[in-house]
Amino acid sequence: MKKKLYVLSVGGSLIVPESGKIGQDFLKKLLFFLEKELKKGNKFIIVAGGGKTARDYIKGARAVKKVSDKEADYLGILSTRLNANLLKTLLGNKAFTKVLDNPNEEIKTNKIIIAGGYKPGQSTDAVATQLAVTYGALEVINLSNIDYVYDKDPKLKGAKKIENLTWNELFKITGRNWQPGKNTPFDPVASKIAQKNNLKVIMISGKDFKSLNNYFQGKKFRGTVVS
Repeated sequence: MKKKLYVLSVGGSLIVPESGKIGQDFLKKLLFFLEKELKKGNKFIIVAGGGKTARDYIKGARAVKKVSDKEADYLGILSTRLNANLLKTLLGNKAFTKVLDNPNEEIKTNKIIIAGGYKPGQSTDAVATQLAVTYGALEVINLSNIDYVYDKDPKLKGAKKIENLTWNELFKITGRNWQPGKNTPFDPVASKIAQKNNLKVIMISGKDFKSLNNYFQGKKFRGTVVS
């Protein structure tokens, strides 16, 4: 593939797969992958999700007292920014000097831009799609802990993988409304932004770097494309 800007939405479940446990293996592979692609001249914007950390805080807070969706979202946003700062620290001087917190703000830099959550009522998937719009990228690569989008919960018997979807077909699976901490293949708010701006989203398992490399090389890969 020719040199271009890529927006990666990295699921927090990859960065922190278990409570209090950093995904060291994934992070090492991600750094190696980015190093290789940077040498080819490609540029990156990376958005970190909150994952297990966010869900732990939201669940814990709600176990103590009634917490509004807005308050829960703020806890999730702070979790994403913690994960984003972890990525920035690991990338060192390859990353821009601060974590971006506004996807409508365009920064002129040749370094990797790292972003976390923005505001209540959406996930970091929405941040990634808005950043794609702001910076003129045509697609978002969503790395998560699933290899495909399925027609129902992949843990359920008979769940069927789907390789290509329209946005309306995805809405039938995820719904159109946002819920804090809800685990969906792609945030409905992000899907609406992507649909409105004719963005393509490629969903690949963050545990399958072979497929990620294949995608970057224009080869067949395991994953779901939504457009």
